[in-house]
Amino acid sequence: MGAATEVTQPASVADSVEMVSGQASLHQLLSIQDSSIVEFRPCVRSGVWYDIGARQNMEDEHVLIDDLVEYLGSQTAGTTSGSYYGVFDGHDGKNAAQFVKEKLLKYIVSDVAFPVAVEEAVQHAFLETDAAFAEACSVNEGLSSGTTAITVLVLGREIFVANAGDCRAVLCRKGKAIEMSRDHKPNVERSRIEALGGFIDDGYLNGHLSVARALGNWHIEGLKGVNCPLSAEPEVRRAVLTEDDEFMIIGCDGLWDVFTNENAVGFARRKLQQHNDPEQCSHELVDEALRRNTSDNLTVVVVCFQRNPPPRLFPRFLARRQIYPEN
Repeated sequence: MGAATEVTQPASVADSVEMVSGQASLHQLLSIQDSSIVEFRPCVRSGVWYDIGARQNMEDEHVLIDDLVEYLGSQTAGTTSGSYYGVFDGHDGKNAAQFVKEKLLKYIVSDVAFPVAVEEAVQHAFLETDAAFAEACSVNEGLSSGTTAITVLVLGREIFVANAGDCRAVLCRKGKAIEMSRDHKPNVERSRIEALGGFIDDGYLNGHLSVARALGNWHIEGLKGVNCPLSAEPEVRRAVLTEDDEFMIIGCDGLWDVFTNENAVGFARRKLQQHNDPEQCSHELVDEALRRNTSDNLTVVVVCFQRNPPPRLFPRFLARRQIYPEN
C-alpha cells in the first residue's frame, strides 16, 4: 500500500525559465501563476488503498508520485516541485492498465506542449499512449485488453485532472464536493457515438463496454480506430488551489457505485479530522465501500493539500438566545 508522504510547495517561484532537452521546464508554468494566491502553499500528502472486492481478479492499477521532480530526476533539474497521481481500471485483463500506468507520464512530460500548455500535452499523451499500446498488441496479442484512466497533475498551485472513462476525482473545497471529472457512460455520449456509426445496447457501447472512452480495446472489432465510437481522448479540467481546498478523492467506479460525491467527501472529511492520515482515510473508504456491497475492484487515492486536518465548519449565522424580562 502507498505510504502517506508530504511535499510542501515553495512560496514563490523564480523569474528565469530553464530549458531541458529543448523544452521549457516546470518552472515556466509555475512562474506565471495568479499573484493573488501567491501566499498559499499547498502541502501535498497522499495515500492509497485497494482491494479485489467481489471480482476473481484484480485489474486496477494506480500511481502515486508526491515529488515529481525527484521522480523524473535530471529532466527537471532546478525546477519547482509537482505531483502526479493516477487510477487505471482495467477490463478484459490487466495489461492495458499496467501499460498506461508505466507509459503515460513519460508521454506527458516529453510532449512539446509541456509545461506551457498542459491540457494539450495531456491530451496528446493519452492518445500517444493508446497508439503505443495498439502497436504492442499487434506484436503480442496476449496483451489485448482495455482500461479507463484518470490522472491528476499538480504543478505548483494548479491542478489538472484528465479523465477517459468512469473513474472519478472529487475535490473537497471548504467541505463542499466539487466534481473534477465527468463519467463517460455511453448514454452520456450517445450523440457522438451514433454520429460515428456506433450504438448503445442496454447501456453498453456496441454491446461490449459500459464506458464510452477508454484506452486499449483494439481487439474488439469496430470499436476502436479512425471514425470508431470508442475514444481514448480525455477531458481535462483545471483548477487553481486556494486555502479553501482541503483534499481530493480519486477512485475507480467501484467506489462511486456506492458513494455519492457528497457522501464520500463528508465521510473522508470526518475521518481526516480524526487522524489526518490520507492512507488510513483511503483504507476506510475502501472498507466502507465493501460494507456497502460494491461488486467491483476498488482503488482509492486520497490527496491532501493542507498540513492540518480539515477544520470544523460552523453555521455562518447562529441563532441568538432570546432573553425576555420577567413579568
